[in-house]
Amino acid sequence: MPKLNSYLNFDGTAEEAFKFYQSVFGGEFVGGVMKMGNAPGTEHLSEDEKNRVMHIALPIGKDLLMASDIVPSMGHKLNQGNGNYISIFPESREEADRIFNGLSAGGEIEMPMEDQFWGDYFGSFKDKYGVCWMVNHSKDSGYEG
Repeated sequence: MPKLNSYLNFDGTAEEAFKFYQSVFGGEFVGGVMKMGNAPGTEHLSEDEKNRVMHIALPIGKDLLMASDIVPSMGHKLNQGNGNYISIFPESREEADRIFNGLSAGGEIEMPMEDQFWGDYFGSFKDKYGVCWMVNHSKDSGYEG
């Protein structure tokens, strides 16, 4: 089976957002933080755009959460919306609460963490960077909290 990882785009806040995510999940960035200004052919970029993130990756469990910043002078435009969610499946209710509380700080809670009619402990929110998250602990997943 192929591996599937989430990739996010930001408008100049990728590094800040990923340091925030790192504060919740821990871990080290795979390959460090690659900046636009380190790529060949970027001499014409403004200092702001040279300092934007070309690539950043944070391991979360066996997966990678990856991102980059857009480059407006190259015609990039970010349209933030609710078309995508990152769905996290913690191993316990306590871990679900820790992740939910950490990531939702400063954001907008859509559904607080609660036991749901389908039997799972679930909540959803948009974080302070506009990224939508779902936190879902399932007692049927083989994990017991």
